[in-house]
Formats: sequence, C-alpha cells, structure tokens
Amino acid sequence: MIGRIYRTAKFLKWKKLLERSPLFDERYYLLTYPDVRRADIDPVWHFLKFGAAEHRNPGRGFDTRFYLEHNPDVDPSVINPLVHYLLHGRCEGRLPCPDPLPDSECPVVFERHRRPLVSIVVPVYNQFEYTYRCLRSIRNNCTTVPYEIIVADDVSQDETRRIGDYFKNIRVVRQERNLGFLLNCNRAAGQAEGKYLLFLNNDTQVRPGWLESLVDLAESDGTIGLVGSKLVYPDGRLQEAGGIVWNDAGGWNFGRLDDPGQAEYNYVKEVDYVSGASIMVRHDLWKKLGGFDERYVPAYYEDTDLAFEIRRLGYRVVYQPKSEVVHFEGISHGTDTGGGVKKHQVENRKKFAAKWKEVLEREHFPDAKEVFLARDRSRSRKHVLFVDHYLPHFDQDAGSKAAFQYLKILRDSGMQVHFIGDNFWHYPDTPYLDALTQTGIEVLYGERYANRWREWLRENGRYFDYVILSRPHIAVKYIDLVKEVSDAKIIYFGHDLHFLREERQYRVTGDERHLEESRYWREKETDLISKADVGYFFSEVEKDVLAEENPALDVDVVPLFIYDRFIEPDYDPSRRRDIMFVGGFAHRPNVDAMQWFVKEVWPRIRAELEGVRLYIIGSNPPEEITALANEEITVTGYVSDEVLEEYYRRCRMVVAPLRFGAGIKGKVVDALYYGMPVVTTPIGAEGLPDAGRYMEVHEDAGSFASAVCELYRDDERLVGMSEGGVEYCRKYFSVSRAGEALAKTIDHFK
Repeated sequence: MIGRIYRTAKFLKWKKLLERSPLFDERYYLLTYPDVRRADIDPVWHFLKFGAAEHRNPGRGFDTRFYLEHNPDVDPSVINPLVHYLLHGRCEGRLPCPDPLPDSECPVVFERHRRPLVSIVVPVYNQFEYTYRCLRSIRNNCTTVPYEIIVADDVSQDETRRIGDYFKNIRVVRQERNLGFLLNCNRAAGQAEGKYLLFLNNDTQVRPGWLESLVDLAESDGTIGLVGSKLVYPDGRLQEAGGIVWNDAGGWNFGRLDDPGQAEYNYVKEVDYVSGASIMVRHDLWKKLGGFDERYVPAYYEDTDLAFEIRRLGYRVVYQPKSEVVHFEGISHGTDTGGGVKKHQVENRKKFAAKWKEVLEREHFPDAKEVFLARDRSRSRKHVLFVDHYLPHFDQDAGSKAAFQYLKILRDSGMQVHFIGDNFWHYPDTPYLDALTQTGIEVLYGERYANRWREWLRENGRYFDYVILSRPHIAVKYIDLVKEVSDAKIIYFGHDLHFLREERQYRVTGDERHLEESRYWREKETDLISKADVGYFFSEVEKDVLAEENPALDVDVVPLFIYDRFIEPDYDPSRRRDIMFVGGFAHRPNVDAMQWFVKEVWPRIRAELEGVRLYIIGSNPPEEITALANEEITVTGYVSDEVLEEYYRRCRMVVAPLRFGAGIKGKVVDALYYGMPVVTTPIGAEGLPDAGRYMEVHEDAGSFASAVCELYRDDERLVGMSEGGVEYCRKYFSVSRAGEALAKTIDHFK
C-alpha cells in the first residue's frame, strides 16, 4: 500500500503541497536529521516516505507524534500527517503542535456573543508571537463563559498590525499615538460591553478553568469587586498567589518561586492586590472610578491602586487559586528599574504612598512582618483551627457532614478558618477539597505539612483564638502541643462518647474486647475534656454521662446538623412505596443494625406488606451487608446527595434499627429534615428531645415490625409525621440554634 502511494500522482501532489508550505522547513529537517543530509536524499521525499512513520518533524511548527496521538483517526499508512493537516486538519481547528506558530491562512475563530458577560482587554505593544499565543490559549481553554476579546494596540510596528488576519471575531482598538500601558487600557475599556472587565497581559497563557473560576467566584458574592488569578512562571514555579502591600508601599508577590501546588497558595482569600497580569473587575465599579488613576501614567502601581480604590468603595479584592495563568514576566517592560518604562515603578511607589498614607499606616504591617496575617488580610479577624481525621466527606457520614457544617458556620461568621485533616492527604479536584478552599478555608495538606505540622503550629500557634480538636484518637495527638504554643481556647469536639458506644456493644454482643475498649476510651476521653476548655457533644445524654463520671468537666451540647434552609413538606403517600435505611458502614453499629433488621424484623414485615422493597443505602458496605441483597432487598453502596434525595422522594418511610452506639444519629435527623416518617429504636432516638412525638420508637423485633406495618398503612399519620419532622428540624437544627450554642464558648457569636 505504502509503496504504491509513492509511485502515484497523489504522491507528487503531496510533495508539491509540502514544498509550498512554510510548515516544511528543509533547512531544519536536514540539520535535525544528519542521516538524511549524509544520504543526499530530497528531504520532502524522505519525510513523505519514511520520516512521518518514524515520528520525525518537518519543522518547528508541526509535531508529528503530537498530531498522530491527538488525532487517532489519522492513519499514517493512508495519508501523511502533515498532508492531512494542510488539507483537512487546519480547517477543522486541529492543532499542528502543542504550541502552534501563527498561520494567517487559517485564522483562529472566536465565538461571537451578542451579550458577553466578560470583556477581555489585552493591551499590546509589539511582541506579536506572545500576543498570538495568549489569544490562542484563551480560545482553547475558555468554553462556557460568553466573552469578547478587545485587543488594545498601542501603535505596534510588528505583525500585530495584521492581528485581524490571524483572529476572527475580535475587536482591535488601535491608538493613534503611543499612550503607554495605563492610558491604552483605559481607552480600550471604554469599548467594553461585558458585566465584567478582565485585563490580561499579552505575555500570558491561560490554563483550563481560568475564566470560569473567576466568574463563578464573582457571581457567588456581590461584595467581591475585583478578583485575580494565580500567576506561575513558564518553568512551573509560582510568581504570585496574591500580593501583599507593606506600610512603606513596598509590595510582595506572596509565594514567589515556591511550588504553586502547596496548600497555602490554594484557598480563596482576600488580598491587598493582585498583579494586573490577570484581574477581573466589575464594570460598573470601573466606570465609577473612571478607570486606572492617571497619576500613574505610563505604568506601575495602577493595579495596586485599583485594588485600594475597590476597597474604598466597600468591596473586597479576592484571589482565586483555580484561575491559573502562565506569565512571562518582564517581556513587556523588562526588569531593570533604573531605566525605560520600568523606572516608573520607583516613582509611582512614592505617589502611591502619598495617596494612601493613612490606610497604609492603619491597615498594613511593616516590611516582611506578620506574613501569616498579611497574606489574607486577616489581622482584624478571629482565627480558628479545626482538626479532624480527614477532609469532611459530607455526603458519606454524619460526623463528616456535621464537621463540614460547623466549618461553614464558623467561616460565615467572619472568622478566618484553617483546617487540618490528620492524614494530610491531597485530594486534587475533588468536591471535598473545593468545598472548603473555594469558600475561603485554608486546608493544610500534602507532604510539607505531614512532615512539619508541629513546626507550623509552633510558628503560628500564637495567631489562633480557638482550636477545635475533633474525635478522641485525633485530639490526643494535638492537644498538648496546642496548649504549649497557643493561648487559644480549646474545644474538644467529641461527636459521641466512644467509651459509651463500646460499653453498649459489649452489652449486646457479650464480647469482652468491647468492655476493655470501653475502659481505654473512658480514660482518654475524660482526660481530653479536662485538658480542653470545653467539650462539645450533640446530645444531653453524653453530657449527663460525663457529669456522672466527673462533675467538674465542662461540657456543652450543640446541634448535630445545621440547616440554613428548610424544605416545604410535600409528602404524598400515593406516590411512595418502599422502605429505606441510610448509614455509612464504616460505622459498626450500622452493620449490626441491618443484620439484625433483615434477620429478625424484615420477615415479619414482608409477611404483611406484599411487594414492598428494602433499600440499604450507605458507603463502604462490607461483605456481610452486600450478602443481604436479594430480589426484595437492594444494597446500593454509596450514592450522591442528589440520588439520595430521589430515594427520599420515592420511599414511604425510613427505618433506623440501631442496637448500640452513642450520641444523636445523623441518619435520623436527616430523615426528619427531608420529611420522612421514621421508625427507630431507643438508641436511634437517643438525645433527640421529645423524640416519641415525632417518630415511632420501639426496641424489640416484634413491636418494631408492627410499628412499621401499621404506619405504612396509615396515610394520615404518614403525612402528619412528615410535616412534624420538618418542623422539628426547624426548632432544633437551625443556624440560629447553632449560633446560640456556640455563643456559650466562642465570643464571636455573642
């Protein structure tokens, strides 16, 4: 096949096509592949017959291996890859290499939006190839946000003058004379139509999610006036994770030259400024301010001044770590502050210092002092450190959901929140990490903190007003060091009493090991509470048990879950049929509950309720639980919150047949929140005030089964219990109720 191709007229056409194309560079080919030069072979002929199959490149603008790997439909035995690109791929928008050279014969086409949400202003002065790659990176990496491109050309003399030949559906605002960076931006911004103005240096290349993450953050909070990107150097090191301004008007690029993946650079935070290489501002605020202050003409400090002006108007300046931009710093103006445009950096610092003298003295630290507070403008906020076993998997178990909700209420109260998951595992691109970092919570993760968390605490313990230590096996590791290095008020977040749970499991199973475990945890838990300023538990039961152990222990009760909104009950028995259980099976009481229920209770229910199914829902089901599945019982394993809500809408009631455990049971509270009638045991109802008024509570298998069957048939009672459960959650599990409980310990809530 291949041999025949190269003896046909098609081969001659391909050869002529390559000879005319600038993508085949004969000199490059001969210098790169000396064996071709020594053989005295026509380089085009060699590439067509042998070179492409050997993954040789015809020039700097085409990468054969890259093209074939990214276009598996191209068969090199049928068509030469460069020929395919010239005949088909270029018009189809396929990339010839990872970083393609400009090609005016096949311009990059931007989508035209009648109502752009964002106007991206790219100020340029020569450096055409940087501008080309910048705009191409926008086209390749921004897909969901409607935007427009405005190229602000400050009288370039190079190929930039023809930029409209290389890109379609962009607007070019060409100045009549060279205005300098600041005035060029101001003039071009006057043509913008978007709700947001985004200024992007031409010596940048944006990465996927760059624009979307900026817009999502700004749209989520109307108090944000300006939001900026994480800047990284081409070699992968960090340029800036937000900027710090000292009281002498000097500036710091926070994190410069460090690893951009480190935890301290990857949470949303307020900052003094973000370097103007990539900043997005609300258009209405820009107009109100009249653009960049012209006292800083031609350039430097205009971006810092804009951030200060935004704050003066009562808005916040925020850094978005998910918006990542590669910045070829110094391309436009160099790095020498002694001459050229760069000299204005020194002059404008003096102007800036004079304009903002009072603010700098009042709000900013001396040079390089108190970086911990300066990096996120948190000097006026209370700081709280929350330590748990790992990131809250809020959709998998009640303890994690409670931890997540308390982290949110602390953050929403205006405190600066820091979180340590004791495994320090990095969960990149998971909802569990983003759920914290994207709301402004610093999460310490990775090898750096796993190896030096003690040093970190010694360095920064003095900044914390409160430290919350969750779960006994985690708290015991931290509490002594926290007391040594910090004056913080320590809160032991016990969730439930391990020693009580183990004691009850012993009573059910008779296994002496649980009695031994109970003795061990009794000593540990009472010691932790005595060392802490207060112990937090979810029910009065734990408080009463601890009072019997040691009346001197300070224990408070807080809600298990915190709901900031409540559903309106819409329970129609005619549209519901089956029975469900929800609980994570890493928690041993749930395993026992389902084994007992299926063996002792379910057969009695099936004898009376024909055709009813049981859904066992929860993460990490062990073999003894999956073995329960049959034609009447479905074991789902983990399901998302959305799928779980669908089960709550489809099923008729929830069962929680727990025989041991301690504390309030999250599965019961969540069922009440969703308006589900509940049948449970005294252990399942434990700690819930007036539980018997809102759910059926039965202990032995016979009465439990009877209660399920009677309730199942009583539509009126089902509807009443649904409405009552939602009202119960409004009363006991609201944000305001949690705030009242926290106020006993945390002054911030008073």
